[in-house]
Amino acid sequence: MLAGALAACRETPLDGPAPRVLVFSKTAAFRHASIEPAVEAFRRLGTEHGFAIDATEDAAAFTSGNLSTYDAVVFLLTTGDVLDDGQQLAFEGFIRGGGGFVGIHSASDTEYDWPWYGRLVGGYFDGHPSSPNVRDGTLLVVTSQHPATATLPDPWVRTDEWYDIRDFSRDDVTVLLDIDERSYKTDDEQPAAAPRAIAWSREFEGGRAFYTALGHTVESYIEALFLDHVWGGLRYVLDRE
Repeated sequence: MLAGALAACRETPLDGPAPRVLVFSKTAAFRHASIEPAVEAFRRLGTEHGFAIDATEDAAAFTSGNLSTYDAVVFLLTTGDVLDDGQQLAFEGFIRGGGGFVGIHSASDTEYDWPWYGRLVGGYFDGHPSSPNVRDGTLLVVTSQHPATATLPDPWVRTDEWYDIRDFSRDDVTVLLDIDERSYKTDDEQPAAAPRAIAWSREFEGGRAFYTALGHTVESYIEALFLDHVWGGLRYVLDRE
């Protein structure tokens, strides 16, 4: 199964010198069982697509000097308050200097007391259905001409934990994927009548950002289409389309 999933993922190496990517997966609240498989998935993507990866849960990596050696930073399933004030300032400087940001799933469940970070991500986690929390849902491609959506079917039916997001505005981002709440919420859970955004990208203060609320399950990280989606988002923030 793993070999088939990886074979289906796009093989499009980056041009020029290999970018360096920092994958950060520190948790200060809920910890996803998918973190370790997700880190390994990023290592495989790096091998396939020609970028170097360092993975850490040590916030001490967030200094101006160290971050200057990277082209993008991935907040991979982070939760809670993961950076101190100095580390936050260093990361703000990294983005303003043209760095890229990728947020995966609970990256939006991170740093609620740091408004700049919420603007970078595009919003904050605001709950999800329970019992069961993982369900089949229907995604709709909003922007097809984007590296993160170019290979995706429309509609795209998959299994995940579907986040509600607060403090979000469609006016501030390029929406890539919507979720049809009626495809996974019961009538008692009051699904929205109109689809709502669940993945997007944006230019932000000199850098680029991509966020997807997908990626809760372990199985996501051997799913070819999901890995294409993540790789496309990373490719976008590296500005190497």
